[in-house]
Amino acid sequence: MKRSAILLISCPDRPGINSAIADFIFRNDGNTLHADEHQEPEEKLFLMRVEWDLENFRIAPSEFKEKFAPVAKRFRMKWRLALSDMRPRVAIFVSQHDHCLVDLLYRHRTGELACDIPCIVGNHPEPQRDAEFHGIAYYYSPVTPKTKADVERQQLALLREKHVDLVVLARYMQILSPRFVRQYTQRIINIHHSFLPAFVGARPHRQAYQRGVKLIGATAHYVTETLDDGPIIEQDVVRISHRDTLEDLVHKGRDLEKVVLSRAVRWHIESRILVYGKRTVIFD
Repeated sequence: MKRSAILLISCPDRPGINSAIADFIFRNDGNTLHADEHQEPEEKLFLMRVEWDLENFRIAPSEFKEKFAPVAKRFRMKWRLALSDMRPRVAIFVSQHDHCLVDLLYRHRTGELACDIPCIVGNHPEPQRDAEFHGIAYYYSPVTPKTKADVERQQLALLREKHVDLVVLARYMQILSPRFVRQYTQRIINIHHSFLPAFVGARPHRQAYQRGVKLIGATAHYVTETLDDGPIIEQDVVRISHRDTLEDLVHKGRDLEKVVLSRAVRWHIESRILVYGKRTVIFD
């Protein structure tokens, strides 16, 4: 695979942005591999993802900020550079239900998720067997209301020790504190059901079953300090009929959760997501 650079940009929309970026890459002997853009008319924003081959590119990654500064300043850009050969370090948090964890570990083992997983953290002992099967360290971290603050401090220390870039909540049934979330802004991904209509509280599958829903779904989003209110990355739904039992709803919901979470994680790893406000743009 080609070693490439990926540039994510957001700035006020105006003429000339495209040509300025293309000219910058061309003048430094870069070969553009992919370019995708989006204009947000209401907020008058320009958002872009551009990827180019680094084989003959004359600017080293360490020099990019200095060299790109005149273009960024001219168009008032917010930007981030990623390199295709830099593998993000991902920590997975899990509770009792391990279906999302197992799916992520399989996709990682087969190369679909180009990342490193230095640790798995769980508040139940059962997922340890999955971690051991894949040769990944498991940290059993039970949580009670009295110990929650101390446990989170230990967890954050572990993430720093392991140089973690992204935290994935693979059905981790604990609410993270604002202090924890602020340490990993736009770097925590959560998955949960999204029944239509929505059912809050305990036993959502039973509530949905008793109301005879015709659609159930799953939502993956970035975690913010407001519970389940972060920018949405991916969603999907599946139809339900009167023939489906409560167990059918649970099984179909789990299947959705697995695929929706894996898509969101992969897109983050591949630097395909730009967040603006409470929304996201997912570049192809």
